Amino acid sequence: MSSPDDATAKPVPPPEETTTIPVIDADTEEMVTDDVQAVENLPAGSAMLLVQRGPDAGARFLLDTDVVTVGRHPDSDIFLDDISVSRRHATFSRGDSGYVVSDLGSLNGSYVNRDRIDNDVSLTGGDEVQIGKYRLIYFAGSSKDRA
Repeated sequence: MSSPDDATAKPVPPPEETTTIPVIDADTEEMVTDDVQAVENLPAGSAMLLVQRGPDAGARFLLDTDVVTVGRHPDSDIFLDDISVSRRHATFSRGDSGYVVSDLGSLNGSYVNRDRIDNDVSLTGGDEVQIGKYRLIYFAGSSKDRA
């Protein structure tokens, strides 16, 4: 048996040096220029949902009314055509400080930042809302008017 102190033990090469380790969330992808411009030009009091993952990835939905319905029912304001979405799944309601998402008792539930929601949840810019297979990123419009 040899021990690490033996002269016959092979030296361990030093680890390769790295100057930085990029911090990248595997679920975060770069936004295309058109999406960035759409977010920057959102009217005050409105918001946008960008489909990041799931069917129709890249689709955008404007939230610009007091209540926006989401579901698999064709009369939904945001129609998400996938079996993982309930017919009447959730609503987005305009509040004093932005939009609030509410699950309507859907079978698969609704999630904000990967936490299942049971009550109304106020959204802030960059929040991830999951409805069925769809992962949507929430972007809020500017609170002040543009000149």
